[in-house]
Amino acid sequence: MLNMIEHGTASDKPGVLIAHGLYGSARNWGVIAKRLSDTRRVVAVDMRNHGGSPWSDTHGYPEMAEDLAEVIGNLGGTWNVLGHSMGGKAAMVLALSHPDLVNRLVVADIAPVAYGHSQVQYVEAMKAVDLDRVERRPDAGAQLLERVDNPDLVPFFLQSLDVKAKRWLLNLDTLAREMPKILGFPEVSGIYEGRTLFLSGAESDYVRPEHRDRIKALFPAARFAKIPGAGHWLHAEKPREFEAAVRAWLDS
Repeated sequence: MLNMIEHGTASDKPGVLIAHGLYGSARNWGVIAKRLSDTRRVVAVDMRNHGGSPWSDTHGYPEMAEDLAEVIGNLGGTWNVLGHSMGGKAAMVLALSHPDLVNRLVVADIAPVAYGHSQVQYVEAMKAVDLDRVERRPDAGAQLLERVDNPDLVPFFLQSLDVKAKRWLLNLDTLAREMPKILGFPEVSGIYEGRTLFLSGAESDYVRPEHRDRIKALFPAARFAKIPGAGHWLHAEKPREFEAAVRAWLDS
């Protein structure tokens, strides 16, 4: 089963399950998870091939959705599910395939569509790091800066580096090979009629007006909101605003 980090205790409110995006981890969501856990149980997971979770030769959304379903089945009850980017797609497939497990759904800056931009260059950048020359994270950071187009992403990638073991906590080979699946979205037949919030960064172009018909076809109760001044990494760029928006949606 997926590795989990738990916060808070069970209450009369449904818990929140958090699914991170590509190259992320449960630890990335620590601050937001802790804040949301003041009134409910919050569980953040490492998705397959990430962090402390098992590695697999596959990385498609049906499999990731089943991973999340297994976690909820183990926890018991129905849960609110919050997913960002890749985790948002996995959360959507979970809700479509197992609507009985999902109380409310929050999809952060992603749509149920295929995207054309590849993320393979970041796999190549991480694989190019000479780990034998890494004694501290900044050693790896200096090497990544030579290959990564956005320096703001370097600290994010470094969170998935085990310096002592000299290894990445990411199954880079599988993620590279399965990138078409990660960028795509599977054919699905279900509809999730529960309350769903598509929460986006106002400066991001991941959720576009032309995506709304597709979203409403799959999630007829969908609502849309944007966080001013935030891009695709809205939870990291505007954490308090993100937390407030999620809390208001869950408690409304």
